[in-house]
Amino acid sequence: MAILITTENLGENPVLTSVANELDLTTTWIRSGDGLMGFGEYKKIELTGEDRFEKAKSWWQIQLSEFKIQNNVHGSGTGPILFGSFSFDPNEKSILVIPKIILGKKAGKSWVTWIGDNTQPNFSTLSKSLPSGEITWSDGALSESQWKDQVGFAVDSIKQNKLEKVVLARDQVAASTVAINTRGLLQRLEIEYPSTWLFLVDGLVGATPELLVRLSKSLVTSRVLAGTIRKTGNEDRDLALAASLAKSSKDLEEHEYAVRSVADALAPFCSSTNVPESPFVLHLSNVMHLATDVTGVLNDSAKQADIFTLIQQLHPSAAVCGTPTNAAKKFIIDFEKMNRARYAGPVGWIDANGDGEIAIALRCGQLSRDNKSIRIFAGCGVVAGSDPANELAESQAKLMPMRTALETL
Repeated sequence: MAILITTENLGENPVLTSVANELDLTTTWIRSGDGLMGFGEYKKIELTGEDRFEKAKSWWQIQLSEFKIQNNVHGSGTGPILFGSFSFDPNEKSILVIPKIILGKKAGKSWVTWIGDNTQPNFSTLSKSLPSGEITWSDGALSESQWKDQVGFAVDSIKQNKLEKVVLARDQVAASTVAINTRGLLQRLEIEYPSTWLFLVDGLVGATPELLVRLSKSLVTSRVLAGTIRKTGNEDRDLALAASLAKSSKDLEEHEYAVRSVADALAPFCSSTNVPESPFVLHLSNVMHLATDVTGVLNDSAKQADIFTLIQQLHPSAAVCGTPTNAAKKFIIDFEKMNRARYAGPVGWIDANGDGEIAIALRCGQLSRDNKSIRIFAGCGVVAGSDPANELAESQAKLMPMRTALETL
């Protein structure tokens, strides 16, 4: 028996803080006020293995074959939606979720999608805020001094020509006296970082500035970030820092590796690609990044690549792994001394037509099952010119979005 999926218009300018009364917020994808919010779980699956992207594609196709879709809205992001959060390491768990109810908003228009024969769900806006608890911080896998030693060892390995670049991650753990309010955490991140992609999938929550791949019909887009400098809060000083970042040989070298890895991964599947000659400086509230938007048009063939294929080809990019990829992956496995889990893995959504947006899970944290603790992450690209103290400062800047949001709930 087919499962009914219904999508209906909700009208103009809704607020994406409305919720289904009886269901918990389980998945989120929002940028600049537009996006998707999922409530409850219709189905969920955990996957592992090098072929996890292929398994995800097969599972999604099976679910779609069981749906009877009534979509009165149409367009990208409408109808049934698959939310996915993939592990960095293939041996760790990747998680796929199909929500029971999805609220969507784009360009002032909104819609609701629900599963089942029941009538359109009722919604009410949450007015009551949950109490916030006291946050205490502790080291993750390594202390600051241990992590700096690790960076120094990586620099030595690069100078010995064992690899060109490696991204090293670190973590911190926050404990709360009460359950952390996920909705409040997302709202704080949205206020401070409106140009990032806010995401929530099975307790992995964050605000990432890096889009791994967007597929809209046959147009492919990937935003590459590599090369970072911390902001001071002084406008004139930050403008000077932005100019220095744009000229920094160390940061430009790191950025070139990352852009090259994305462009090379997309090239076999695209009839044309566009790679700007030089990056632009992306300004966030706490840091600035060198950024490049790589675009392409998929080959018009019977074997045209789908979004799962593109994800598999692009992950892991040099921005979260290093160069050469295999050498950097081996270095991370041997020397990083922490489990990234789904940090730095692909995260986002895919619709029934194969369109979707997949980011890299950065500036994020993994909530515990009782929501009373969260493990947050940051990573830095290490090249021959890296300085351990500067890399530590950069990692602290990248941890700041989650730290600040948690401390101001």
